[in-house]
Amino acid sequence: MTGEGLVAERSVALPSGARMPLLGLGTWQARGRSAVEAVRSALAVGYRHVDTATVYGNEREVGRAIASSGVRREDVFVTTKLPQSNAG
Repeated sequence: MTGEGLVAERSVALPSGARMPLLGLGTWQARGRSAVEAVRSALAVGYRHVDTATVYGNEREVGRAIASSGVRREDVFVTTKLPQSNAG
């Protein structure tokens, strides 16, 4: 069974017109191979929103999981937080 439609389709409209899923996978404390596997598994069951942050130290793993998931990148929302000093 594929992940299409298994996760609730509740979303919010963004000013751009895109719709962002309200339910997302949080990746706080996910590290290394387990982070990659968790994100890939979530995408496989239908998640299309993944949350990370610079301070989590797992953005590379999240990116690797998305890239290797088979889900089109434009179909996945990635939210992240970064220190104000890195904004710009």
